[in-house]
Amino acid sequence: MNDTDPLRYPIGTFTVPETGDETLRLQSIKRIGSLPERLEVLADELRSRKLLDTPYRPGGWTAQQVIHHLADSHLHAYRRHKVTLVEDHPTLVPYNEGSWAELPDVAAVPVQASLDILRGLHLRWAVLLAQCTDRQWRRTAFHPGSGITYHLDTLAAHYAWHGDHHLGHLRIVLENK
Repeated sequence: MNDTDPLRYPIGTFTVPETGDETLRLQSIKRIGSLPERLEVLADELRSRKLLDTPYRPGGWTAQQVIHHLADSHLHAYRRHKVTLVEDHPTLVPYNEGSWAELPDVAAVPVQASLDILRGLHLRWAVLLAQCTDRQWRRTAFHPGSGITYHLDTLAAHYAWHGDHHLGHLRIVLENK
């Protein structure tokens, strides 16, 4: 796998930042909170241009799969943040995102359903993060799939990146058609 492939990683790969950066925390909250609106703009253009079934790269997911993946992934992410806030150094539960993207609901359900999920989910998530204390931001969780111990703020930075990463995939679809 080429981690520098601009079709696979249109905004570059994620690097775990240092914990305790107040500016990064605020940026992460803003990016998480604004994702649904930014995604809706791209989804509207993809729908109007009939590009939802177009993959962003050869062998990659379609735009529809990417949008539904964001809802699936960010439901997990929201739960991961809450578990980190209420349990002592929890182990985060991984899931097989590739298999989830192939389930029949992804092809059968309009992307608007996932956009609606993301709107409410991201509102709650951004409000939750905006209320965290410095002590809460330092709470940790372990991700067995990556082997990374995240602090709450680095976990938020990861999902802020994740949303932007997939917006980049959708922009590739729009730019190439």
